[in-house]
Amino acid sequence: MSATAENPPATATATATATATATATATATGVEERVRARVITDDPLYRTIPVALRFAVAEPLAVRIVFPAGLSPEGTDNEWVFPRALLEAGLQAPTGTGDVRVWPCGRVQAVVEFHSPEGVAVVQFDIAALRRFLRRTYAPAAAATRQA
Repeated sequence: MSATAENPPATATATATATATATATATATGVEERVRARVITDDPLYRTIPVALRFAVAEPLAVRIVFPAGLSPEGTDNEWVFPRALLEAGLQAPTGTGDVRVWPCGRVQAVVEFHSPEGVAVVQFDIAALRRFLRRTYAPAAAATRQA
């Protein structure tokens, strides 16, 4: 399955580690969870950024990862849309061959790698944060189905 990128990050080569924060919302239309991402580049020091994980009930097969506008030369949010199944599978084993690739990194982290014409960005998340987000993506869909 190929991923679709919307406004891909312009970061040449970057890596990040994300940890969950208390900011999480769920509505009948979707889920948003904010996490902190620790950016790792060739520099041995890490830089932390906020990242939003989003899911819309109207697009039940997709998830979105949104990077802040401050990382973009255009000053706009960098939003990546790709299959929810890709994120789920990548928590267990390496997966993906297109613009987005996911794999576990040790026992507590997972890597999401984004490819664009401008370069590659690699984001390392806490697996617990991604699993919590994915669990929450099924709750709105179930609620919407019951209401229909």
